[in-house]
Amino acid sequence: MSVVLVDSGGANIGSLRYALQRLGVDAQMTEEATAIRAATHVILPGVGAAAAGMARLRELALVDVLRALTQPVLGVCLGMQLLCTHSDEGDVDCLGIIDAPVRRMPGGEGLRVPHMGWNRVQACAPDPLLQADAADGWAYFVHGYAVPECGATLATSEHGVAFSAVIGHGNFFGVQYHPERSAELGAAVLRNFLAL
Repeated sequence: MSVVLVDSGGANIGSLRYALQRLGVDAQMTEEATAIRAATHVILPGVGAAAAGMARLRELALVDVLRALTQPVLGVCLGMQLLCTHSDEGDVDCLGIIDAPVRRMPGGEGLRVPHMGWNRVQACAPDPLLQADAADGWAYFVHGYAVPECGATLATSEHGVAFSAVIGHGNFFGVQYHPERSAELGAAVLRNFLAL
């Protein structure tokens, strides 16, 4: 098994590497297209803004590389959002792999945006990524934008309105929460991803 973390400039790369090490996998961080294509599993992490994330992928000439991957790919937090068609954050076109928009989360009385903290995740479609302990539980979120429920939604969470906590299409998957900070649910989804 060869797992790579795309060096997309995200602040969560170190903690993701450590979470994978706890599962017995030494994932390498890379921005090299050849290494990404050769990996058995690719993780696209990200913390920050969609426009900056897409600018970084364009600067590294990785947009077409990522779109063409056939091995399992997991987007985490902003990485999940970048798999989608378009983000309201910075009004930017994203990778367009998963046919879904990214929208600003609604605020309101008692609803803080960005949404930060532990929230319940519930599977709404069967998928190997969500087997066993990864189907339902509590996960740690930090985000101000989200993917509404759509045809690619595998699990949901709620912050004022329901949103996609996990999405999937073909070999591409995304989790809005941070699995590296989400205790057993996060470890389970990473284990399941590595087993794909």
